Amino acid sequence: MPPGFQQLGGERITGTLALSVFTAVLGSLQFGYNIGVINAPQKIIENEYNSTWIQRYSNPIPESTLTSLWSLSVAIFSIGGMLSSFCVGIISEWLGRRKAMLINNLLAFIGGGLMALSKISKSFEMMILGRFTIGAYCGLASGLVPMYVGEISPTSLRGALGTLHQLAIVTGILIAQILGLETLLGSEELWPVLLGITVIPTVLQMALLPFCPESPRFLYIVRCQEHHAKSGLRRLTGRLEVSDDLAEMKEEKRRMDMERKVSIVELFRSPLYRQPIIISILLQLSQQLSGINAIFYYSTSIFQKAGVESPVYATIGAGVVNCAFTVVSLFLVERMGRRTLHMLGLAGMCVCAVVMTIALSLLESVPWMSYISMLSIFGFVAFFEVGPGPIPWFFVAELFSQGPRPAAMAVAGCSNWTANFIIGMGFQYVANLCGPYVFLIFAALLLFFLLFTFLRVPETRGKTFDQISAAFNRHPESMLDMDLNMELVKPSTELEYLGADNSEQ
Repeated sequence: MPPGFQQLGGERITGTLALSVFTAVLGSLQFGYNIGVINAPQKIIENEYNSTWIQRYSNPIPESTLTSLWSLSVAIFSIGGMLSSFCVGIISEWLGRRKAMLINNLLAFIGGGLMALSKISKSFEMMILGRFTIGAYCGLASGLVPMYVGEISPTSLRGALGTLHQLAIVTGILIAQILGLETLLGSEELWPVLLGITVIPTVLQMALLPFCPESPRFLYIVRCQEHHAKSGLRRLTGRLEVSDDLAEMKEEKRRMDMERKVSIVELFRSPLYRQPIIISILLQLSQQLSGINAIFYYSTSIFQKAGVESPVYATIGAGVVNCAFTVVSLFLVERMGRRTLHMLGLAGMCVCAVVMTIALSLLESVPWMSYISMLSIFGFVAFFEVGPGPIPWFFVAELFSQGPRPAAMAVAGCSNWTANFIIGMGFQYVANLCGPYVFLIFAALLLFFLLFTFLRVPETRGKTFDQISAAFNRHPESMLDMDLNMELVKPSTELEYLGADNSEQ
């Protein structure tokens, strides 16, 4: 936990809360690691596919077949994530948040094992199946981790702790980029180890999860286990007296008991949920359709075109910027608010995309534009991590009460993975067609998402889940009215979750 983190919201962080958040985001670390790990050893793995093909059929693999197999190896990760993300709601309600994360690790073991053994088994089918399985693991983790962290966090620290999900993702990407260097594990002999060590965080998470409490909100509101919920609250807050915290959950449960069970279809049919689910989907799309994964997937080739002598190290530099500005967001999100940071990030990315387009288009006639293009890429990544990177993941959990939250997380997660898949599969074709002007498409999308955020997305900083849900139930004509409405809509207990003092916000 960063020094001084305790002062972010005036709320004391206990050892149990720190342990629980750290343990949960180990799943996010794996998510990021498996996003970044496949890129560096691409040529080596393609050679392995060719060797396997020759051994089986006595002929070199056709170029088109190799391209298809590699594209499938990369893209099937997103397909696994898309499919499993739809199950987040069902699994989290059936098993509970903590147990679902524990059992999800079985997929990580299977996926990591298949990828690690694919070389010795001479089977690219094992590699592809392993990528699908680890993608399924990451799809569940991308929903379970923000949900669990959001539910156990004090209101005044919910945004900052929620940002740790994204910090762990970008840290995982950076670790994968570094270990993927040919001098480390990205060699012809060691690439199976590079893919297989994803099981190490799995072992650590499985060892630590039994020491973490289940979400008290889940125990009380879903399972009606008041005794266990009190015990979990005492461990998380470090206080023996938790009746105030329980009262806020009782109010949320009372409201939830007045509602029918919320399905995915009901989220779109009911006017109570339609606005927040549309906001949730568009926030997820603003993350993926911003063009950030085009940078991550193809940064090495972009740096090569920009004339950078060591593009691999420039890519790692972008990863360092990625991590650094996620930490910046962690400290700003409770001071400036979610909406403001998201808009700042979108606006900065839009400007950087335009500058990048100009620099790349003038590169041949103006050689020093290579430095401008590299700086614009770093700026693009930095602004992404200020807002669009971390905020959509935990913002969805904040917009919904306990009843519709699992279904909403499933829809939002599937939207994110689908957009990820579209960018991963389609960017190279569009880039070949448009050349350096491809980033103008992303600039236009970023401008659209910026306007949408300004007009329709509310601020949720310092508000309890119950206040946010109640404000939507009032049907504000404009989402900007929501901030005012939230000040008027207080739970009957007049209490904040975990005793948060909002006067400091």
